[in-house]
Amino acid sequence: MTKKITLAKTSFETKEFLDHISLDCVIFGFHDNELKVLTLQLKRTLENALPGGFLKKEETLEEAAKRVLKERTGLDQIFLKQFKVFSDPLRSKNNPQKPDYIDDDLPYDLDFFAKRFITIGYYALVDFTKVNATPDVFSQKCEWKNITESSNYILDHYEIIRDALEVLRLQLRHQPIGYNLLPDKFTMPELQKLYETILGRELDRRNFQRKILSYKILNKLGERKKGGAHKSPFLYEFNLEKYQKALNEGLSGTW
Repeated sequence: MTKKITLAKTSFETKEFLDHISLDCVIFGFHDNELKVLTLQLKRTLENALPGGFLKKEETLEEAAKRVLKERTGLDQIFLKQFKVFSDPLRSKNNPQKPDYIDDDLPYDLDFFAKRFITIGYYALVDFTKVNATPDVFSQKCEWKNITESSNYILDHYEIIRDALEVLRLQLRHQPIGYNLLPDKFTMPELQKLYETILGRELDRRNFQRKILSYKILNKLGERKKGGAHKSPFLYEFNLEKYQKALNEGLSGTW
């Protein structure tokens, strides 16, 4: 009989999964001018982990990643990209047969977590305000952390976050960024702050505006941001058709 546990709309049947292939999702969000990543706080140990899990026997990696994202965020149609395979033989060597974050009364196969497994890294870009953060069965919290918070992650999960950020920076050099991270309407300073946060450095305001407008991926709206001064900045939105074209064909130049 297959063992099963259920919590927060998440099911886990060890015999339903492959025990040597997993995936970990670095889910980026932008809030209060900070780039954040969605994390899980494990039971008992209170360690941090990335949302992820093992691959089901009857699903593709992309289906598994979308399943994990849906369960943790409540969202679908998310920008999602596979970026790296993590296969260091030592990454899971010290996993105990019974991880400390597993409750005694939860059924599972004793050796399932003790085996060596390879994980595939995905990163996703989401609108922070639309996420319904939901913990999995092994966690007591699902919460946002600043990407600079590097302590108390299990295995190589902070390394996975760093690598995802590097790939995101590379994408920013050749493709547009922002549609999945910003609200529908935003100001030019907000978009510039997003780019600066990802790149980790300041950008010249005039050069940034000239360059981003040259890509023709923005629509300037006939309204200003509410709640500001009389000359508060104008609002923009992404032109989705041109934005998608830029994603497919790439952008010229670099930041």
